[in-house]
Amino acid sequence: MSVKNSVKKNSYQDSVRLMRISGQLKKIAGVVNASVMMATDANKRVMEMAGLLGPEAAAAGANDLVIAVDGETPEVAEEALQAAENALTESTGSGKAEAQKAKNLELALEEMPGANMVTISVPGAFAKIEVAKALAKGVNVFLFSDNVTIEEEVELKTMALEKGLLMMGPDCGTSIINGACLGFANVINRGNIGIVGASGTGVQEVTVQIERWGGGCSQVIGVGGRDLKEKVGGLMFLEVMRRLDEDPATEVIVLISKPPAQAVMAKVRETIAQMKKPVVVNLLGGEASDNPAANEYFAGSLEEAAAMAVALANSTNPYAWQEDIPKIEMDIVMRAEDLAHNLNPSQKYVRGLFSGGTLCYEAMLLMEKIIGPVNSNVPLKPEQKLRDSLFSSENTCIDLGEDEFTVGRPHPMIDFQLRNERILIEAADPETAVILLDVVLGYGSNPDPAAELVPVIKEAQALAQSNERNIQFIGYVCGTDKDPQGKEEQIKKLQECGVEILPTNAHAALLASYTAAKVARDSAH
Repeated sequence: MSVKNSVKKNSYQDSVRLMRISGQLKKIAGVVNASVMMATDANKRVMEMAGLLGPEAAAAGANDLVIAVDGETPEVAEEALQAAENALTESTGSGKAEAQKAKNLELALEEMPGANMVTISVPGAFAKIEVAKALAKGVNVFLFSDNVTIEEEVELKTMALEKGLLMMGPDCGTSIINGACLGFANVINRGNIGIVGASGTGVQEVTVQIERWGGGCSQVIGVGGRDLKEKVGGLMFLEVMRRLDEDPATEVIVLISKPPAQAVMAKVRETIAQMKKPVVVNLLGGEASDNPAANEYFAGSLEEAAAMAVALANSTNPYAWQEDIPKIEMDIVMRAEDLAHNLNPSQKYVRGLFSGGTLCYEAMLLMEKIIGPVNSNVPLKPEQKLRDSLFSSENTCIDLGEDEFTVGRPHPMIDFQLRNERILIEAADPETAVILLDVVLGYGSNPDPAAELVPVIKEAQALAQSNERNIQFIGYVCGTDKDPQGKEEQIKKLQECGVEILPTNAHAALLASYTAAKVARDSAH
């Protein structure tokens, strides 16, 4: 094998474009592996794990672009490097007539003078400037960018409120405004349920489960994961709550978040008490109020929030669905018993590799009750923090969408390279029993996740079998039948290569936990 690196100094490129070029290089005959990415510390460590990091790339800085190739021969590696250089310098034009593209906000507003919302996705260091420009022009903002300081967030949200505008973000993953999907979002039915969320995939999970329960959404508004922290004070969350309460198309409101700061939660509850409509409160890992308002309904899980919201929207009993829970859990336990028979006594642990942060968080909450502490880069407790996010320890769940993994590379819902490499690492560990995955469909996500996952799952299974082991893959596909990827087709492809697919993220986490717990019990006797 021949590993070669090329470094382009101070050459920032869009991370999605770099992902596509990496994919093109891997298709060249004789190329074993390839990666084109910005030389952040996290990306260099990923390249090192993949055997692609040479001394040139190791010395590169965060603003430098690295082309790294592993070829079967030096000639193949050199050919791939040249192909990458050509792809990077190619004009984006194809010679065909294209729609005029505005090069800045001012020109865009001239083209669309009636526009009242802008999506901003630029490196975090430049986000404040662009958001301030938009707010100054009276335009609402959906800010997809991450790596924005919390002080800048407070400043921008305060500015927005002063102008009567919304500033959704930073790191706002999902919104659906008047049926238009922003960021990562699923194609769902319109209806009478309004959602405000300090979460991305948590919001997506609730919207697709609402669809599964037969309901639909009026407005779905994300505000960014930090909005309910004490420093931000719920500035945008509270504003959206009030707006949904006044929205004639919204009859039921759902709040989605991890437990807020205590002082902020007091403001949320005070606002709920002033609202006219029923409010479903879903605080993952949080507890119900001892003195809830008459219109307040507490949901302990994302699925429960969806089921309760649909029931309230239909004027039926919001707690009726709970009658089915014991049977559902028993079915999961029995399914786990069957899966555990295929595993060796030494296979003790669950390894969760998530592209969705809230899905990861919900899974850990459920797993902890069955198999004990779960280590993570986003731990439930400080003592469960991994020393190194690139290496699992005992039961582990990783949020691959955290900032440490996304600087200089696309989000893992788009780019599967990092997760695919991690799958093979976990499969090589003789103590891995279950690899737990989320697959998030919808606008913004990878156009064919199964095509990315199936080959590496087969490779992982072959790796384990060569060492007289089996690896049990368990997954959840977050999406609807109307999503562009085709939910049914995605599930079929994954099931055909041996992945157990569950109808909710919570059910998948329970099946993974009960399977590992069964192996542990059997090996103890």
